[in-house]
Amino acid sequence: MSALRLRGVSKRYPGGAEVLTAVDLEVHPGDVIGVMGDNGSGKTTLLKILVGLSLPTAGTVSGRPPIVAYVPERFPSHHRMSALSYLRHMGRIRGLSTRTADALARELLDRLALAGGETTALRRLSKGNAQKVALAQALLVRPHLLVLDEPWSGLDASAHGVLGELIDEVAQAGGAVVFTDHRESVVAANASTGVRIDQGRVAPERLRSSTVHSGAAEVELVPGSDGPPAAVDWSALPGILEVRGRPGVVAVRVTDEHCDRVLFTAIRQGWSVASVRRTSWKPADAWDGGR
Repeated sequence: MSALRLRGVSKRYPGGAEVLTAVDLEVHPGDVIGVMGDNGSGKTTLLKILVGLSLPTAGTVSGRPPIVAYVPERFPSHHRMSALSYLRHMGRIRGLSTRTADALARELLDRLALAGGETTALRRLSKGNAQKVALAQALLVRPHLLVLDEPWSGLDASAHGVLGELIDEVAQAGGAVVFTDHRESVVAANASTGVRIDQGRVAPERLRSSTVHSGAAEVELVPGSDGPPAAVDWSALPGILEVRGRPGVVAVRVTDEHCDRVLFTAIRQGWSVASVRRTSWKPADAWDGGR
């Protein structure tokens, strides 16, 4: 796959201000690019131009690969069909046999731990579980370019790490990944390159992620005794360095100064604290050097 290149790309919607201005961006095989910016900064517009869903007002886009997968921020999940039926249908559209599509769909839904099961109608899924189906449909066929708009939004903690693994697998297979997230810590932990959109312009972003956080704690949480705990977006809390999980257990690494906040939130939301231990943390292959 050759590089996908944006040269002097601008975008202006009818009757509105310019959203993107003279954007130059290259996406190479193996890249994992995290795009940051405030709400309304143009992140989604940039992604739609990358995948070809929106045309630039000015500038050129070249080198778009043949297999492109896109996961929007809000997946249209009002359909009556089940998660498995939807994925089978999408797989057939992409040239897979019914048997292959079913096998791949089940494997992906199992990895992402879809709540409710594969026969649950899409319209009955929570936002987070609908997001899992959206991720699965994007990965039924290994993409040359995977574009994700706020992909961690709404996902439970157990799926956070799986999404990181799936992104790594696409990149290691020679594909490129571009995702948006407003949190620097999430971008630093999952991307090899970062850019920020500010007033319509895109510029490289260097993240402070190469140092060891010596003052940190790892908190292991399990459901309390009073029934299922509330879902918590742990990665959105201040001071969070990493979130890992498996069914029924969440492990959160957090800076010392914010550890009490995590414990307070956990207990208040019906979680039980199984253990707290001191640790240090350093993102693998941090910002300098990439993947």
